[in-house]
Amino acid sequence: MSEFNLETIRHSAAHMMAAAVQNLFPGVKFDIGPATGDGFYYDFDLEHRFGPEDLKTIQKEMKRLAKAKLPFECRELGRDEAETLLREQGQTFKLERLADIPEGESVTFYQCGDFVDLCRGPHVEHTGQVRVFKLLSIAGSYFRGDEKNPMLQRLYGTAFLSKGDLKEHLDRIAEAKKRDHRRLAGELELYSVHDSVGAGLICWHPNGSRIRHLIESFWKDAHYAHGYELLYTPHIGRAELWQTSGHLDFYSEAMYAPLEIDGNKNYLKPMNCPFHIQIYSDRPRSYRELPLRWAELGTVYRYEKGGVLHGLLRVRGFTQDDAHIFCTPEQIEDEIAEVLRFSLYMWKSFGFSDIKAYLATRPEKAVGEESRWDQALHSLEQAVKRAGLACEVDEGGGAFYGPKIDLKIKDAIGREWQTTTIQFDFNLPERFDMTYVGADGKRHRPYMVHRALLGSLERFFGILVEHYGGAFPVWLAPEQARVLPIGETFAGYAEEVCAELRQKGIRATVDRDADTIGAKIRRARNARLPYMLVVGQREQESSQVAVRKRGEGEQGACPVQTFVEKITAEIAHKQ
Repeated sequence: MSEFNLETIRHSAAHMMAAAVQNLFPGVKFDIGPATGDGFYYDFDLEHRFGPEDLKTIQKEMKRLAKAKLPFECRELGRDEAETLLREQGQTFKLERLADIPEGESVTFYQCGDFVDLCRGPHVEHTGQVRVFKLLSIAGSYFRGDEKNPMLQRLYGTAFLSKGDLKEHLDRIAEAKKRDHRRLAGELELYSVHDSVGAGLICWHPNGSRIRHLIESFWKDAHYAHGYELLYTPHIGRAELWQTSGHLDFYSEAMYAPLEIDGNKNYLKPMNCPFHIQIYSDRPRSYRELPLRWAELGTVYRYEKGGVLHGLLRVRGFTQDDAHIFCTPEQIEDEIAEVLRFSLYMWKSFGFSDIKAYLATRPEKAVGEESRWDQALHSLEQAVKRAGLACEVDEGGGAFYGPKIDLKIKDAIGREWQTTTIQFDFNLPERFDMTYVGADGKRHRPYMVHRALLGSLERFFGILVEHYGGAFPVWLAPEQARVLPIGETFAGYAEEVCAELRQKGIRATVDRDADTIGAKIRRARNARLPYMLVVGQREQESSQVAVRKRGEGEQGACPVQTFVEKITAEIAHKQ
């Protein structure tokens, strides 16, 4: 089996799933069935609505196909012959996909049993080589991702080389469900989304707002410490600004309809960069002022299709952890190295240490002088080497306006998330005619780098919730300690302890409900609180607290001041 990679096996499994569906539900129409990073899916159009029992039936049919060792046979057809075949089969979605294939390119079909599919391949030799697979879930999916098109049914599955790998993957899925930030958001009262407000628009609750405040405060202090200045810019801008930036030409589908103000069209901002450029261009700049490092927690608005909205991970209004660096060619390598160092510092502060870099290079169609691209790529490569990061290169994968580095982090259960982006831009400085006066007295074009460390606060928050499973480290926990009086008799002492903790800057509350101490402990445990401080007769008489720590249980009794010193040290060390 090792001669076939996972992508090929999963692609073949997708075809086997489609063949099984065709056998069980004659007349079904197909769209696409690709391999993904951790499995495969296929989109179907049929009147029958799939349910959990169907997954079992389809998987059983796939196993029968695997035992039959049916060959995957490739046929190349002329375009007219291919169109005739698809029309005879009534595969209207496939006909549209056929039209996407450029003239002159070969048109290939793969056959597996009675199932014939428009496909580039490759595939395994026969179905018996796909042995370890499982169907996982059912979802809806618009054709081509467009809400105006028909809604199809998408079946997800996965395939692996061994049963052990499959079990590990299924265990990870189960753990991911436990950590799903949407579920935990309700349990921990972090945020909510309301139809009356709008899909993809987040309402932050006190607990979530407290954590967000801590993140933002740390972010701002760290930026000032690393030589940045912070900016604030408007939420809307006139059409002329977005015309100059090119957003109305290339990004308008993601922008909301304009607002008419004083006879002028204004748009909610999808990005912050044009505003930062306006501030730069407010007066002439000298090389002596550079580099300029300007950052903003700027809220932007982008129209995302309803089908892709996903909790905090995909929203329509979000606050971007944004910054732009303007510098001279001589400064660029050191600036990129500093950005990368800063990124690693931020991620490690939030508890992420498994980080990998991905470098995207110049595509065939690109703006900007080739010498600038070469220098930009060199600076990115050197920064990655100096940081000692593992790196993959995506040849030709850069945007038309500049190369970039993406950082991907792994969370506590091994999932990879794309986060930091360091993106050169040779386009906007030209469009806005940005200049600085050099040492030679002449005007020069500055280098411009877009930089997001955390991405957006909403998405980062969602990742953070799932990484910690809602059990935030002490420094980020919205409630760091809860005082639990054994009975109402000791509520007064509990309030005194709580007041002392608050005076020391510790986020503490008292549980004064008329419940048993066991119920109070369970409630605090379910809230994933770092510390519980139980107080009764003995603690009141000795001015102590009985400490219980999340995940470790009873820690014994100690004076209040001793506990304050302990928790304060943990907070200072970002524990």
